[in-house]
Amino acid sequence: MGQQPNITLKGTTTNAAGKTIALYKYSDALSQREVLVDDDVIDEDNQFVLKAYANYPMLIFVQIENYSQSFIVEPGRTYEMFLPEFDWNLDEKRNIHLAPEALPFQFTNLPKDEVNLSILRFDEVVDSFMYVNRIHLDFMFWPDKAYFDTLLMEVERLVPDTKNDYFNRYKTFRLATIRYQLGFSGRKKTYDLYVREQPIRYYDENYMQFFFSLFQQYLSNGNRYLKVREIAEMVDRGALDHLLDSLGLDPLLKNEQVRELVALQALFEAFYNGFYYKPDKVVYMLEQLKEKTKFQEHKLLCENILNKFSEATLEYHLPTFRLPDVDKNMVSLEDFAGKWVYLSFVRVGEPSCIGEMDAIAHFYDTICAQDSNVVFITIDCDREFPKMYHLLRNNKRGSRYHWTWLHFDGNYSLLEHYGVVSFPSFILLNPQGNRKYNVTPAPSSGFLLFPPWRKRDNDGKDQFFLEKY
Repeated sequence: MGQQPNITLKGTTTNAAGKTIALYKYSDALSQREVLVDDDVIDEDNQFVLKAYANYPMLIFVQIENYSQSFIVEPGRTYEMFLPEFDWNLDEKRNIHLAPEALPFQFTNLPKDEVNLSILRFDEVVDSFMYVNRIHLDFMFWPDKAYFDTLLMEVERLVPDTKNDYFNRYKTFRLATIRYQLGFSGRKKTYDLYVREQPIRYYDENYMQFFFSLFQQYLSNGNRYLKVREIAEMVDRGALDHLLDSLGLDPLLKNEQVRELVALQALFEAFYNGFYYKPDKVVYMLEQLKEKTKFQEHKLLCENILNKFSEATLEYHLPTFRLPDVDKNMVSLEDFAGKWVYLSFVRVGEPSCIGEMDAIAHFYDTICAQDSNVVFITIDCDREFPKMYHLLRNNKRGSRYHWTWLHFDGNYSLLEHYGVVSFPSFILLNPQGNRKYNVTPAPSSGFLLFPPWRKRDNDGKDQFFLEKY
């Protein structure tokens, strides 16, 4: 963070003036937690400048609103970029989270052997060959090794190694991963070729992706040396030392550094496997590993993973916001501190959203009369503010929606932090400002009949939605 930037991205757009452009990278290849590197507001001349630091080529993401593009940047280089005219309203025509649309950036003054161009040529050769010969290289059948050998010859003929080590590693580990996944090289043989008695290249995401692919689900689901229930029992007891010692029974995990990294990957996978593992126990194991490990790279991995896990828990405090209401008065979430807040993210032109607003309107007066400690806030996510205004001021239906309405005001980072990827979306915040549920039920589901903020005199057995939802 304290290094002077040695990578510059200079760009020009066609119709993006006034929009915020952000530069992201992954914190590591395992957690893939996105880290903001730099951002800029595209000026009235449609120009922007982004800067970053790296001591090795790295994958970065350039993002505007809900759209992004990824590519490799190398230290000490300046990249000149151009973004042609783009349809920014595309997200109102389809869900771009399910069908993403990449920003069509164009680069100028790139040498022919530039790493992105080399990777593109390599991927085209591999992907086209595997598509044409998919019958002979199908995972569902018995793949024919002769075709894979032919692929290797095609790669060496069309995209031989270059002077760029990053590209050469990309080729090596991509082909090694394909060979392993097709079953032409077992785990032990692959390990002996690329891992045994070699340094772990934490700085190279190509190597790390290959490593994690090699040991994917290798430990968290159990193996021939340790059953999954034995591992789950150690995790439940918080017995990190016992787990690491037990892993030493595996010949592939004799190396302490490899063993610890595989254990870290297994704990990351275990967090999402609630059938065998308790998330809080997994977190405790990672906290122990972070304190006890002698490998600095593993400390950083543990920290990144724990930060990612915390963002997925109900205790994670969502960021506040300050948005305009229908009269352009700024309203802050902090104005409702200490209350239950039922947030709705909608677009007023979508029938499913209007149907849910009608459900709220049906219950709103009754809820407010019974519970003064709850507020409803609907955030309109249409690009154009007048859509919300006309619904609330010039439409008979809108006259029923007499609770707080706000416009998201182009704050796409807010939608990203709140996990809004479709409309309508709902989030219930408790009086402490944290999420009450991982997935908050919609009003039309009957949720408002027995909401969690209502005091009950019975044991709650007549509820449709229980507290454990």
